Amino acid sequence: MITQIKGRLVEKNPTDVIVDCNGVGYLLHISLHTFSLIPDQEFLQLFTHLQIREDAHTLFGFVEKSEREIFRLLISVSGIGSSTARTMLSSLHPDQIKEAIASNDVGTIQSIKGIGAKTAQRVIIDLKDKILKVYNIDEVSVSQNNTNKDEALSALETLGFNRKQAEKVVDKILLGSPAETVENIIKQALKNL
Repeated sequence: MITQIKGRLVEKNPTDVIVDCNGVGYLLHISLHTFSLIPDQEFLQLFTHLQIREDAHTLFGFVEKSEREIFRLLISVSGIGSSTARTMLSSLHPDQIKEAIASNDVGTIQSIKGIGAKTAQRVIIDLKDKILKVYNIDEVSVSQNNTNKDEALSALETLGFNRKQAEKVVDKILLGSPAETVENIIKQALKNL
């Protein structure tokens, strides 16, 4: 099993990178999250997941170990293949996926292209206990934060802001400080909208 690759960055694209490791060029499929974190320097190290199928051996690369762990959890769900998991990690930050699963937020999971209601529910049912246990997330605080998020979004919508734009701003605020009060979320969002 190839668990990491360290070498010279030959080519960097939004969906893949080529890393020269002692004269051998490895093609690694990456998410947009990883793409945004890859530094523009000659040498890099990526954590990898090797998928072996009858017709292909495919390497997936991740800058962060935590993203690789989320990827592995996602592909363990029936109906979620490696390309769907990569799309999920390209659409949402890994922390957003963890929080959505932990707080039963089907809407967030379903907002990802190619994920329907049944698949979103299956992801939550299959992974909620693992996410809560592995990342030691307190279920009550996650639900409370989600309620705070919903209240803040409703208030911003009432004030005339576009819900999708407001949601992006609120998500950024909650990533920085997940236990933020509704009032502070709204105040910070108003500065950034």
